[in-house]
Amino acid sequence: MSADLHIRGGRDASGAPLEVAVEDGRIIEVAEELSGAARETIDATGLNVLPGVVDAHVHLNDPGRADWEGWDTGTAALAAGGATTCVDMPLNAHPPTTDAAAFDAKRAAAEGAARVDFALWGGLVPGNVGELAGLAERGVVGFKAFMADSGIDDFEAADDLTLHEGMARAAQLGLPVAVHAENRAITAALAARAIVAGRTGMRDWLDSRPAVAETEAIARAIAFAEDTGCSLHVVHVSTGRGVALVAEARARGADVTCETCPHYLVLDEDDAQRLGTVAKCAPPLRPAAEVEALWAALADGSLPMVASDHSPAPPQLKRGDAFAAWGGIAGAQTLLALTLDGALARGLDPAMIVAAATAFPARRFGLQRKGAIAVGADADLVLADLAADEAIAPERLLQRHPISPFAGRRTRVRVARTILRGATVALDGQLAGAPRGRLVTI
Repeated sequence: MSADLHIRGGRDASGAPLEVAVEDGRIIEVAEELSGAARETIDATGLNVLPGVVDAHVHLNDPGRADWEGWDTGTAALAAGGATTCVDMPLNAHPPTTDAAAFDAKRAAAEGAARVDFALWGGLVPGNVGELAGLAERGVVGFKAFMADSGIDDFEAADDLTLHEGMARAAQLGLPVAVHAENRAITAALAARAIVAGRTGMRDWLDSRPAVAETEAIARAIAFAEDTGCSLHVVHVSTGRGVALVAEARARGADVTCETCPHYLVLDEDDAQRLGTVAKCAPPLRPAAEVEALWAALADGSLPMVASDHSPAPPQLKRGDAFAAWGGIAGAQTLLALTLDGALARGLDPAMIVAAATAFPARRFGLQRKGAIAVGADADLVLADLAADEAIAPERLLQRHPISPFAGRRTRVRVARTILRGATVALDGQLAGAPRGRLVTI
């Protein structure tokens, strides 16, 4: 058999021999040792051959706020970090993706600029329940709602009635609703109290977003989902109890899933106070015990997914007091390295983390040809060295603004090559070839 590409001499995430043959951008053979010839061969000796990361939670902000992040730089960072597909959130862009026209504008901004394949979330905000069908027709993977203030004026938090009615409509359309789950009344009142009192440091920010605000909102979203029959996904869970609430709902038969992010797996509240606003996020970083609770949930399978929640901003917006600074962490390029490094440090099976960043999000959000090394799948692959020792260097980050709370952190994971539909798009942290990302719909 002749093929366009053979990847030879590699190993899978668990260390077993793995070789892959590619034709017309698809995988045509997976074997311990390939036979036949190919027009191009990549020697993967000493490297692990992994599925391309499907980062289902990124904020690329374009159109409208490309000075924060754009499709060109954001997807460059994704490609350099081992991602081959991303799903962009509806807020931060202007206009936000809350109707079909905004979807078209975002797609137009992405095409010709994106370095990886992309899908889009639609938004669920007060007054747009009637727009959800049009977004579904365009091919969104689902609808994102905030249960607390988003930080963006033109993307309002969904009140309980909007969320319940939106879930009912989403259920009719056969699409999930994703929620940022924090209790708006608790967080807003605690923040106002702290600001009035002049308490605006990182410790004050942490105290204004207590774990109960997250767990109450998760429980409420689950109740709405069970009542409406809606498929629910809870983004960036930061506590073990939050994961447990989702697992308990699944045991009752509810279609509910959740994700966490690398910053909740490698940083804690002490790091937040040490690093300052570069580590500000919502929900905030938690005590070290919660970090280990999340790792335990990953290990037992109750926490099935990891996403970056890449949410950058210009340097001036990350300055000031802890309440005024932008609350987002840039992590598109470091998701795979940080999570795999954490798993290896704890003696966990790296294949588990790979699946949480590839196969699970692809299946969960209907991206059928993504996230797997299997015959017929898109040839989206990562060649990674899992025995490296390198520091995360800001000057090597390809995002718009090289600001990262992970700067200087050492990992044993190095992404050597990223392949999108059979073509190399990043090599040793540098871009390769022209942008070739395209829209993926369910």
